[in-house]
Amino acid sequence: MQVRHVLHSWARILQGYAPALSIELTRECPLRCPGCYAYEPNHLGGEVTLRELSDFRGDELVRRVMELVVREKPLHVSLVGGDPLVRYREVERIIPELIGRGIHVQVVTSAFRRVPEAWAAMDKLTVVVSIDGLREEHDKRRAPATYDRILENVRGGRITVHCTVTRQMAEREGSLEQFVEFWGGRSEVHRLWFSLFTPQRGAFAAERLDAEQRRRVVEKLLELREKQPKIDMAPSALRQYLKPPASPDRCIFAKTTRTISADFRTPVLPCQLGGDPDCAECGCIAAMGLAAVGAYRVVGPVTAGGLFHLSHRFGQLVASTRRRETAHPGLVQIAPEMTPAPDAETP
Repeated sequence: MQVRHVLHSWARILQGYAPALSIELTRECPLRCPGCYAYEPNHLGGEVTLRELSDFRGDELVRRVMELVVREKPLHVSLVGGDPLVRYREVERIIPELIGRGIHVQVVTSAFRRVPEAWAAMDKLTVVVSIDGLREEHDKRRAPATYDRILENVRGGRITVHCTVTRQMAEREGSLEQFVEFWGGRSEVHRLWFSLFTPQRGAFAAERLDAEQRRRVVEKLLELREKQPKIDMAPSALRQYLKPPASPDRCIFAKTTRTISADFRTPVLPCQLGGDPDCAECGCIAAMGLAAVGAYRVVGPVTAGGLFHLSHRFGQLVASTRRRETAHPGLVQIAPEMTPAPDAETP
């Protein structure tokens, strides 16, 4: 299955399509987390913020998602936000539609709202719940999605816990061990994923890890994965945190994932983090996982990453030709009559 998925992804790249599509489904989120990349002032380039965009709901939102998927032809779709469960009625319609097309779906949420138990039986669905640190830190940072509320809302489900390690967590002795012990012991938790906080260049962030903290966190996660099989991260991917891709142009994840914001017009660039991320301190789990794959030597000095970048350049030529032939250039084409009204209602 994994080999087939790689071959399908490679075919999409050669055809000029990104295998993965990430959609900021809504501008709304009930949380106000310190350091959240989605609500940074320059996340969308600085002229407008996510909360200032118009977004959609109901049949219109479902229609736009499906039209975008038909146009972009992804193999994997991530529904992010904001928090996609703000639009839970629409999400419950969108997920079966996408899975029915053979697409793998990932929903990233704070679990401030109940996660449907029926989702646990969907093979092509991954529900990722963001939990940053131990109860004391998390509940302060991410209320109202507190530990108690998450535990209630994921009961009977099947989730992947994703933790973004911050300076606060790195400075607390034993925090990673305690986190892994608590969440790794829950029956609802299928996997544990860890990212490191990624700062924006030139911006102060209290969550930013220094080089020594990054090294210690990586060493501790390498140690913990030997004891807790739910940590679903290869050693090679964990070690990439110490030598991340130098720029978005060298990042396989950035070049294989197309991200569109909540108005279905605004692209998120140069990668899913948006703005001007400091790639030297990148902590994105997806970027590290694909960087590790890219470092694999296929034959002699030829790496999988080298083959990818060559394929990507070819695919961009194909895409450029296709755009000229169809006379509809751009990342996402939205007809004028589909543009959201500036006074669109909020939840």
